[in-house]
Amino acid sequence: MVTDRLDEVLDAAYDCLTRYGVRRTTMDDIAITMGVSRSAVYQYVRNKDDAFRRLAVRLHDKALVRAQQAAGDPDASHADRIHGVLTAKLDLVRELSGPSPHTAELLDQKARLFGEICAAYTADLQRLLVGLFTEAGTAAHIDPAEAADITIALAVGLESATDGRTLLGPATDALLTGLLESRADAHRPTT
Repeated sequence: MVTDRLDEVLDAAYDCLTRYGVRRTTMDDIAITMGVSRSAVYQYVRNKDDAFRRLAVRLHDKALVRAQQAAGDPDASHADRIHGVLTAKLDLVRELSGPSPHTAELLDQKARLFGEICAAYTADLQRLLVGLFTEAGTAAHIDPAEAADITIALAVGLESATDGRTLLGPATDALLTGLLESRADAHRPTT
């Protein structure tokens, strides 16, 4: 029950974020959006910064779960699993870049409120990718951590491209051709 109400608060905070941004949103805005009193909102969050931090954690956690599922798929090739991790990252960015210019604030690694959340998410993705590259084997001159950093850089580069989701597949294939030890596993099977 408490979790449901917290989710309602975070949903209202997201709605306010899309309209006003973090700085211009007030606790009254969140309460009005929920249809409750401001004191009712304070039962679930300490203040608007807490509401937005929790919202950012929720969104990043959902994306991380998608990345973990992709990385752990025993029936997929290493290339497909790596592609799935990058897709989760790119989808989070595209989800938060679409509805409003304000929602991208939740992705700002330099932001006071969200920087550590974004950095932790990227570090988690990096660990997933290091594990995949270690398991798959990398080309002789490339360390798994370097391969992970390169693939994350690829996803970051595609985040600003209007057709980034379309380019992700071919870009991942091309990148993995050079990074993976086994050329046979570097290409995702076409479906």
